Amino acid sequence: MKQFKPQPGFTVLAHKLALDPNATANRHLHSHGGAARAAYNWAVAYITAVWWQRKAEQSYGIAEDQLTEWRSWSLPSLRKAFNEDKRTNPRFAHWWGENSKEAYNTGLAGAAAAFDNYAKSKSGRRKGRAMGVPRFKSKRKAHLTCRFTTGTIRIEPDGRHVTLPRIGRVRLHEDASRLRALLDAGHMRILSATARLHRGRWFVSFQVEEKHQLVKVARPDTAVGIDLGIKTLAVLADSGGVLGEEPNPRHLERAQKQLRRASRVVSRRQGPDRRTGQQASKRWEKASRARNKIHHRVANLREDTLHKMTTRLAREYGTIVVEDLNVAGMGRNRRLSHRVADAAFGEIRRQLAYKTRRRGTRLVVADRWYPSSKTCSRCGAVKAKLPLSMRVFECDNCGLVIDRDANAGHNLAALAARTTGTGVAGDLDPAKAKSKPRGADHKTRGTRPRRKAGTGRAGGTIPSPRAGAETGDRQQDTGAQLVLW
Repeated sequence: MKQFKPQPGFTVLAHKLALDPNATANRHLHSHGGAARAAYNWAVAYITAVWWQRKAEQSYGIAEDQLTEWRSWSLPSLRKAFNEDKRTNPRFAHWWGENSKEAYNTGLAGAAAAFDNYAKSKSGRRKGRAMGVPRFKSKRKAHLTCRFTTGTIRIEPDGRHVTLPRIGRVRLHEDASRLRALLDAGHMRILSATARLHRGRWFVSFQVEEKHQLVKVARPDTAVGIDLGIKTLAVLADSGGVLGEEPNPRHLERAQKQLRRASRVVSRRQGPDRRTGQQASKRWEKASRARNKIHHRVANLREDTLHKMTTRLAREYGTIVVEDLNVAGMGRNRRLSHRVADAAFGEIRRQLAYKTRRRGTRLVVADRWYPSSKTCSRCGAVKAKLPLSMRVFECDNCGLVIDRDANAGHNLAALAARTTGTGVAGDLDPAKAKSKPRGADHKTRGTRPRRKAGTGRAGGTIPSPRAGAETGDRQQDTGAQLVLW
């Protein structure tokens, strides 16, 4: 499929709005989300059934050219097969017409993407952790969502209601008059809408093509270095030598007493047991909702704190320097894992990345091995060791005594003067520093690299799903697929 490109002067953004649906709209929203989940599970069963059938036929000694033909998992193929099956399949025949076609397309598109990710992961063309075979979505755990790309999608003139296909008019929890004014002025166009049940309430996200308007920051010539931590969420040191702090509110730690009490109540109720088929009691469901409400409040408070901090920084400074922290590795520390998760270091960097891009400012990411805490911010001398327990930096060369985090902030702010500011970790203008003896500045690999699976082994690689002649957004050669487990 041809990739969408916004018109000159416009950019693609998303606006997330909370909904206050009545009983009828709430029922329709749940129905569309459930239809998307059912279509996803149908696609998973439709594709994997052939895999198991071919595996059984191979055990019977059937020749390769006589095995059951592969099924394509491209979105057009899945959509065509589902439309042929939904009228006769007893699972869908009596209710599929109650929902918009976009609900089923949402589930099929998710399944196509899941199989694509699995195929790329098996062949080594996908970064990150290994992806397994797509599995069925549980009715109890699945996140209800539905994406609308066609039909009536609009914000009503009063700014307090939205209209979605087959669902109709739904009241908003907040006023969207500003977005409606942009639509009336021709500065914004709605591309799609996604309804999602998140943290116990429904939201709608509008993907829009909006006119790009650069807003001048307050101090465009000033750089700020941000040293993230647990005791203090962020220590800010700008290029003018001014220090600032963002306190760590520790929302999760403050809610621990309420969570312990709510969790005790849940543990005393009769919960679900998948091994015996035991259903949860009504009292367990009520207690679970009360506990989840506490978790949702903590998450909302954390999100509000981070958005306010990152927005203020993006509006004030022309250059922001942060560290490339190994957040996943820090989370494996059993003493600090819950505090690291509560601080959400990765979310801070993600928000700064898109907020600086919107305002045309720079985000510089220091290399993970840059010694910001060990380097003296006055003379540049680097300490050999600086344990985490030492909170005060003392320079042996010039005698500077300064807080450890403040010293790191000054070094990060000074780093902005000699970087390109592309946002890539370690993208520095000067030549790379010489390695220390025995490679002490690089992390050593503690495990052997995993062998890539060959085509002659079980679990071998599979060809690209884009290699066929089928038209659509995902093409694949089904005749050349191999057994995937």
